[in-house]
Amino acid sequence: MDPVLTPAAMREADRRTIAAGVDENVLIDRAGRAVAWHARTMLGGTYGRRVVVLCGKGNNGNDGRVAARVLARWGARVTLCDVESPLTVAQLQRALDECDLAIDAMYGSGFRGELTGMAVTIDAELYRAPKILAVDIPSGVDGATGEIRGAGLVGGAVLAHETLALAALKPGLLFEPGRFHAGRVTVADIGVDVGAVDIWNWTCVDAALAPLERWPQEHKWSSAVLVVGGSKGMSGAPLLAARAAQRSGSGMVVVASPHQCESTSWAPEVVFRSVPAAPDGAMLDNAAEELLNDIGRFSALVVGPGLGRMRSSQRVVRSIVATAPIPVVIDADALHALSPDFAELRIRSNAGLPPAILTPHAGEYRALSGREIGSDRIEAARWLAVETQSIVLLKGPGTVIASPHGFTAVVANGGSELATAGSGDALCGIISAMCAQLGTATASPASADDVVMAVASAVWVHGDAAQRTRLGPSMTASDLIETIPATLHALRFVGQTVSLPCEANQ
Repeated sequence: MDPVLTPAAMREADRRTIAAGVDENVLIDRAGRAVAWHARTMLGGTYGRRVVVLCGKGNNGNDGRVAARVLARWGARVTLCDVESPLTVAQLQRALDECDLAIDAMYGSGFRGELTGMAVTIDAELYRAPKILAVDIPSGVDGATGEIRGAGLVGGAVLAHETLALAALKPGLLFEPGRFHAGRVTVADIGVDVGAVDIWNWTCVDAALAPLERWPQEHKWSSAVLVVGGSKGMSGAPLLAARAAQRSGSGMVVVASPHQCESTSWAPEVVFRSVPAAPDGAMLDNAAEELLNDIGRFSALVVGPGLGRMRSSQRVVRSIVATAPIPVVIDADALHALSPDFAELRIRSNAGLPPAILTPHAGEYRALSGREIGSDRIEAARWLAVETQSIVLLKGPGTVIASPHGFTAVVANGGSELATAGSGDALCGIISAMCAQLGTATASPASADDVVMAVASAVWVHGDAAQRTRLGPSMTASDLIETIPATLHALRFVGQTVSLPCEANQ
């Protein structure tokens, strides 16, 4: 796991390091030298290379000035442009036209607001440089949220090819549009004491710790998943979740639905069961008792895909959520059944049952909580996790997984191809399979910590499988599901001395 520090946490880390006896100028020197070395790597050498260094007045600018001095000693021809006493526009344009690399050291991760004055002009002209390296974070990006304000030529912030994050990643490098503006991100260790970290960037190294194998003695029911969902016109949703669970390692998947579902040639191994239903397709109240009577055979439960929002179905959802003795993934229509007071989730937590996993996107978050997500996705997920005493998976460009005890993971390997119908259903299936395998891997009931880590790993698998389709916006959820085995196979080799067929996405 890579630590992620908010701007406030980074300031505290700097203060703690300085209080421990490290001079602030030493930290600036280390940062500047790290920037110079990274620039040298990007250039393939420094002698005779032309570099433009763009500096602000704060420590980010001081880092840039140190980098400029070091690069000059290494033989580079350096042009320094200070935002406070800048070059003329003509001089800036000529320097950028002739340079091999531009270094953006105008504003750091503590920046808020929007670029103004000469910084706007610099941002508008930077396209002239063949390569751009941002120091810590591209100028104009909010380090806490990834938000960009203003409307410059490239959207109000520097559009970098690479970013060298100092000491740790910042949230603004993981959330859009800051993530896009940062380009390829590398972290430089400059000797800052990051302290106790509770926000982490989840990568393939972490996902590889999830249960990926079955013990020889296991039976198909050892990691069985139950999917409760489906309604008229929406029978595909639970089927997608079921198929994803199968492809993610579940040996037995059963779909329980109030709507008549039938096995298909795409997923003939899925078992279908009908639950008591009214003529309109709503689950009858006694469906909860019927499902719970048989729940002991399963190791994880998904409830919600395509279920509909009829009143009696929502009552069944609430009953299941309050009492099911296994991890339960709550998605789609089931989320609407739990607002506004989260009573069933609190009952579940107080009873010491395995955690519920809520999977809202922005609209479902609003319906569930009565609040907008806002620009700070980490804060939004953490607030809901505490309020509901559940694990919250906040879907979007930079997915956040938050536990009610403070642990937070950010998974940023997903792309816009995931914005397709059924993608969330597939994610629920992956989560349920990984949670179902926890007990078999440990030979004991899974802890809440185990579950939150399994959820984060499932999100990483979901994003990687989407990338492996190489279909971009043409991808469908069923395409993603069929590449899950390739992702899981690649994860088995992470950390071994072999050539990996997957990428450690940041």
